[in-house]
Amino acid sequence: MITILFFAHLQEAIGKERIQLNCAPLAVKQLKNHLESEYNIDLQHVMVAVNEEYASESELIHPGDTVAFIPPVSGG
Repeated sequence: MITILFFAHLQEAIGKERIQLNCAPLAVKQLKNHLESEYNIDLQHVMVAVNEEYASESELIHPGDTVAFIPPVSGG
């Protein structure tokens, strides 16, 4: 099982700050595609961290990992 954390507007869009997903190893890109179709959200410009390290779309996620989706931040 992997733990998925959402920040900022993604929490509001999904209605939760975290979910758990039971899955075999999969690439970050595959997880993004799954979440986009499941929750009707856009993750194209979102940074992804796996176990607190920024990850590329080809990096594999394994059971027990924690994945964070961090949207771009703007300041004023």
